[in-house]
Amino acid sequence: MSKNQLLLPLGTLWERLKQQTKYALECGALQPIPTEYEFVEQNNIRFLVRILSNLSRKDEARKEQNKKKVITGKDFNPFLPYEENLFVADISRTHLCLLNKYNVVDYHLLIVTREFEKQENLLNLQDFQALGSCMGEFEGLAFYNSGKIAGASQRHRHLQVVPLPMVPDGKKIPIDRAIATARFDNGIGVTSYFPFRHAIAKLDTGWMYSPIESAARILEFYLTLLKAVGIEGSDGMSGQQSSDYNLLVTGEWMLVVPRSYEDFHSIAVNSLGFAGALLVKNQEQMNIIKKQKPFTILRHVASA
Repeated sequence: MSKNQLLLPLGTLWERLKQQTKYALECGALQPIPTEYEFVEQNNIRFLVRILSNLSRKDEARKEQNKKKVITGKDFNPFLPYEENLFVADISRTHLCLLNKYNVVDYHLLIVTREFEKQENLLNLQDFQALGSCMGEFEGLAFYNSGKIAGASQRHRHLQVVPLPMVPDGKKIPIDRAIATARFDNGIGVTSYFPFRHAIAKLDTGWMYSPIESAARILEFYLTLLKAVGIEGSDGMSGQQSSDYNLLVTGEWMLVVPRSYEDFHSIAVNSLGFAGALLVKNQEQMNIIKKQKPFTILRHVASA
C-alpha cells in the first residue's frame, strides 16, 4: 500500500465540487469575480481574453492580508487554516482540495498541501499523485504558477485545475492547435507557434486513472522538461527552483515555460496565459492586447 494512500473515493469529486460550490455561493464564502470576454486571434489561434467587471472584493481582501502581515510580521496564509466553507474533499494524506474563493472560472479547484510547502520548491511525487487523482475525475486543465514572477499570489504550494472547455463557444484549450504541431526529439517537444523558450511532453491519458502508480513517470517527465528549459533545484532536481516557470498539464500533454517578467505594460500573465487565456483589468489593457497581439505579450514575459 502506498505511503500516500488516496482518500478521495473514485467518481465523487465532480458532484462534490458542484455541491460545495452551490453551498459556498449561498453562504457567501465563494465570491466570484464577474467577467466578460472576447477572442483575439493571432496565427490561427483564438486567444480568450477576459475583462474583469469588479475587482473591489479581491482588492479589499489583499488589503486585509497586508494589514495582517504588518501586525504579525508574517505573510498571511489562507490555507493554514483554510476556510471550511471552501473545503471540497480530502485527496490524500498530503493534499486536500478547496474552491478558489475569488474565482473567474466556474468550479475552479485548488489542490493544496496540508502542511506548508513553498511554491518555489520543485513539485514532488505526492503532488503528482494528488493532481492525477483529481484530473481523473473530470476533464480539466491543470496549472502551476511556480513563483511570484510566474503569477503565484500565495507562497503555500497549490496546484490548480479548471474544467474544460474554458468557455462554451471556444476550443477546449486555445493552444491545442499549437501543441498538435510540436516536433519531438528524445521525448522533448517544441512548436514553431511559440516565440519563446518552452518544452512539451506527450502523456498517456491512462496516467490519470492510476495516479499512485503513474505519478513517478509523470514526475520524471516534469523534471525532464525543467532540465530542457534550464531549470534545476537547489539540491539537484529537488529543493528550491533556480528560476520561476509556468506548468500546464492535461491528460495528453505537459508544457513548461520559464519566466523572466511578471507582466507586460501592467498586464499580469500566469500559466493560463500560455494556454491561450489572458485576463485584463480594464478596456485600456484589452486595447493593448489587441494592438500588440497576444504572442508579443507572452514572448515578453517568458524567457528568450
